[in-house]
Amino acid sequence: MNNLKLVKDPKYWLLAIAASLVTLHLNLSWRSDNTDLLGTSLLFWVAVSALIWRKRDSLNLESEVFSTIFGALLIGFVVFKSMHLYGYDLFLRVSPFISILGLSLLASGVKGWKQYWQEIFLLAFIAVPPGVLSIFIDLSLLTAKFASFLLWILGFQVFSQGVMVTLPTGGIKVGPGCDGFGIILQLLGLSFICLVMFGHQLLHRILVPIASIILAFVVNGMRVALMAILAALSNQSAFEYWHTGDGSLIFSMLAVFMFGVFCHFTVLRTANIKI
Repeated sequence: MNNLKLVKDPKYWLLAIAASLVTLHLNLSWRSDNTDLLGTSLLFWVAVSALIWRKRDSLNLESEVFSTIFGALLIGFVVFKSMHLYGYDLFLRVSPFISILGLSLLASGVKGWKQYWQEIFLLAFIAVPPGVLSIFIDLSLLTAKFASFLLWILGFQVFSQGVMVTLPTGGIKVGPGCDGFGIILQLLGLSFICLVMFGHQLLHRILVPIASIILAFVVNGMRVALMAILAALSNQSAFEYWHTGDGSLIFSMLAVFMFGVFCHFTVLRTANIKI
């Protein structure tokens, strides 16, 4: 009898649908061989799940017919589209946002949509591909200047002209793929997660996003400087490792670690939260 009540309870149906959508998206992200997308998606899904779990007892789970139908259609669209994906597709970035919209309408309707604004905002952030920002904001020149400055500090004879970083025996051209928007978006997303879950002071809301952008830019500039040195040494294998191989992930992990330390001593410590 108790099992029958559990089956009839809409909360458990919503939980099952949400778990299925999350599993589907993470599985497709893993199969796409896009490690940045997989890591970001996993982190954001965990944060969204924690937010909903924290306010689970206060959620109003009442939805009208129109919202239920529209929410079900959105979820159905995500499932249908996901069944026809092969490798990396831009839809993998958009599907979490569509999924949370469908789930919120299915659970609470249009009137209860505001209950999930934080979760919707976080998953909407995944939908922004780094390449899009490069169209509107060009960081290549600034990145090349900063990398040249780092090399000059280290004692290298470096020449900087436009997006070129040149050493006496070789150099590199800083293109859109090396402008740092990937790391910037990653840390900026982490800053939003930190603020949504723990940041309640106005100073933190201003300081943390700015710090994430600056830190990401600096770490990426260090990576570009290293690649300039490797290009000058004509070490192609090492250059490819730090450019497109696992070496690029090391710098990404370094940036995340440094930002985590920063958040610990600013936001988490003042919030009396132990990690």
